[in-house]
Amino acid sequence: MAGELVTAITSLGGVVLGGGLSFLVQNNTQRMSARIEQRKQDLARAESRRAEQLTHLERFIAVAAEAERVAFGRPGDFVPGDAWSASAQEVMQRLWVAERMLQVLYPSGVHTAARAYFERINGAVWEGVPQIESLYAELDVLRGAFLAASRAAIG
Repeated sequence: MAGELVTAITSLGGVVLGGGLSFLVQNNTQRMSARIEQRKQDLARAESRRAEQLTHLERFIAVAAEAERVAFGRPGDFVPGDAWSASAQEVMQRLWVAERMLQVLYPSGVHTAARAYFERINGAVWEGVPQIESLYAELDVLRGAFLAASRAAIG
């Protein structure tokens, strides 16, 4: 009887120990799986955000180039409401929206550089270009600062 009791207790202890170890292994596996899945989701989210940032950066650069062409093509005797004015207004609105999207998606350093670049282009479009060569140089400096800030933010 004592032998049967020892066998039963040993058997019960083995079942409890096996069940406990099985629980620990399954729990650990489940947590590792959840961490791996979270990392995958974080990487996918980061890649998606980077793609969105690049899309908006490209859009801003393209519209800024178009706005520069509008500024350099500004007629000296334009009248508000004429074809050039309407075209310039449409381009500058798109540039403003693109600049605001950079404010949402990028750190403040990028937005500050984009804002300075936008404001100079905006001034050239509506106030005119007194000296083309000095404006070229000024826009090159502002564009360079903007691109450097963007490059640093993207990494």
